[in-house]
Amino acid sequence: MSERLYFDNELKTMMALFEKSELNIDLTKVEEACRFAYQILGNKSWESGGPIIYHSMDVAQIVALAIGLGTDPVVAALLHNVFESTADKDELIAEIPLRFGEQVSDLLEGLFKINSIDTVTISVHSENFRRLLLALSGDLRVVLIKIADRLEDMRNLDNLPHSLQQKYATESSYLYAPLAHRMGLYNIKSELEDMSLKYLKPADYAKIAKHLEDTVKEREDFVSVFVKPIEEKLVARGIKFDMKARTKSIYSIWNKMKRQRVSFDEVYDLFAIRIIIDSKPANEKSDCWQVYSIVTEEYQPNPERMRDWISIPKSNGYESLHTTVMGPAGKWVEVQIRTRRMDDVAEKGLAAHWKYKGGKGSDLDYWLAGIRELLENPAGDANEVIEEFKTTVVEDEIFVFTPKGDLRKLPAGATILDFAYDIHSDIGDKCVGGKVNQRKVSIKHKLKNGDQVSIETASNQKPKIDWLDFVVTSKAKSRIKSNLNEAKRLEAENGKEIVKRKFRNWKLDYCDENIRKLIAFFNLKSAQELFYSVSTGAIDALQLKTVLKEEETPRAKEVLGELLPKKVVDNLSFDPGNEFLIIDKGLKDVNYKLAQCCNPIFGDPIFGFITIREGIKIHRISCPNAKNLYERYPYRFIKAKWRETKNYNSFQASVYLEGSDRQGIIGDISYVIAKDVGIQMRSINVDTKNGAFTGTLRVYVNNIEHLEFLINKLKSIKGIQNVLRADF
Repeated sequence: MSERLYFDNELKTMMALFEKSELNIDLTKVEEACRFAYQILGNKSWESGGPIIYHSMDVAQIVALAIGLGTDPVVAALLHNVFESTADKDELIAEIPLRFGEQVSDLLEGLFKINSIDTVTISVHSENFRRLLLALSGDLRVVLIKIADRLEDMRNLDNLPHSLQQKYATESSYLYAPLAHRMGLYNIKSELEDMSLKYLKPADYAKIAKHLEDTVKEREDFVSVFVKPIEEKLVARGIKFDMKARTKSIYSIWNKMKRQRVSFDEVYDLFAIRIIIDSKPANEKSDCWQVYSIVTEEYQPNPERMRDWISIPKSNGYESLHTTVMGPAGKWVEVQIRTRRMDDVAEKGLAAHWKYKGGKGSDLDYWLAGIRELLENPAGDANEVIEEFKTTVVEDEIFVFTPKGDLRKLPAGATILDFAYDIHSDIGDKCVGGKVNQRKVSIKHKLKNGDQVSIETASNQKPKIDWLDFVVTSKAKSRIKSNLNEAKRLEAENGKEIVKRKFRNWKLDYCDENIRKLIAFFNLKSAQELFYSVSTGAIDALQLKTVLKEEETPRAKEVLGELLPKKVVDNLSFDPGNEFLIIDKGLKDVNYKLAQCCNPIFGDPIFGFITIREGIKIHRISCPNAKNLYERYPYRFIKAKWRETKNYNSFQASVYLEGSDRQGIIGDISYVIAKDVGIQMRSINVDTKNGAFTGTLRVYVNNIEHLEFLINKLKSIKGIQNVLRADF
């Protein structure tokens, strides 16, 4: 058979399927598009060996028969590969709207944007994945066509190299299966997941498939026993229905085994019974509940497994009544009850939903707007976006009410703060808490189905970074990040002005070279981070000067002027050259304190260290903490010295003693301190063991000479072997 004759036969078969369907498809336009595509594509093939034209025809059939879209999306599916197979692309782009209409042209443009992304390098760790998500979050029909395209790709992976199989399977698992779920295309979603598992976990897939094959007869026998009494009661009530058994997908079984850590035999809901009833639109709910009562009269239901999606449908239009009942031999069985209209929506997702709603959109438009807001937020990286996307598309829903009784849909795990942002972004920004069922709760409170929620706000409330730890909706996360970025930008602008002012005072050039030096020195990513750190105090302005302008002997007054308020510096004393801070022996100045880590005494060589909250601390140069402080904060060090005076005051000092224990030694130590040297003792601690003792004295002395005199006196006591000044 010639290639042309083969194509004509395939076209004839496809057109016959379209003609038999209930879809209102313009067969003439579809046939013209298919022949037009064949004229361009001819016998060109994919690297897997399959001709491109037949791939396009298969995609068109999925679009029409599995999803239920109309003429223009079917035509777009037939033409979606023609741009990649012609040198006259611009001419072809101009011809499409004239020949097939603007709608087809717009759909192809959306598909072209998606296909232009480098799908060879795309992965779940690539920024290209983010771009692909963004391209997909536009026209819903483009999304549906792309899902159909991916499904056809997955059905023909066997002839591709292993690396491409892994790539396609990973993308389908992370992106296209969750998208199909959100669109209500549950059959397509299950097939994509199963085929992804087949290539990503081939051993697991094969094992479960074998189990299902080996137990098919057992399941069929069980189903026949289970459904018989239900069928009899439905017939007796005059209810028209169809009943079928649906085996759980391989991926769902694998996922449940993994999540619950159970074996294949322990997965109790391997299949579900679906009851589809004929019902008039006005009677749908009551008819479904009537069937529910028949089922639960025959079999005991599990109240924890009840799912009512006919009273409140899912946001993708899905409606069904689910219950799990105890069947023969003590086996749990899920029963799904729905009308033919509901089943049509469940099988074909959004396309069927639109058909019954007269072409109107659903909450999915709102969801897509939220996804776009998430994707366009510059704060998140690609991996964060992917995880957020996966959570957003597959998360179960809860339904809560406003104080006026309006219904709001939120993902499971949503908090009071998510609800506030769902109402309005400004309300979310100002939210301080709320009430759930008239009970006060915090902004972190997680909502449950049926809660009535009100929000409390405060004018001085602002978004905080820890809010991101407990909100779950993309709208809330995006808005919080946006506000935090704006606050950081304003803070950085303030820091920039501080840096410019300091540079002028220091006679340094404010130039890119100096800013780059500072960014590198502090290991920052941008100038904004530098300015932000200066404004918030994470980096002291004087640190910048230390990096850019080395001074051999920085003056104490100048250093203090950079870090402390002017009125504080004006009250301090300095030597004539302003190089040393003068420390009065009487310690009358409240702007500095003696450091307790080393207890400096009048006469000790000292330095000043400028703290953030406690003013100036005076340390001994031999302080054990001095080296670490200088390595971390050299710009906070200032030279200091004591003011010579004849007025005496007391300084606390610690003395460490070692010696041989003997009766009366403590009395001798106390006598020396009180009588011989006239020193006031604050405390004495002694520990004796095996005839030896160690002790610590805390005393008050006038100066370093006074302390040295005490140490020499203590050394003369019988049994004392060692006396040292202690650093505590």
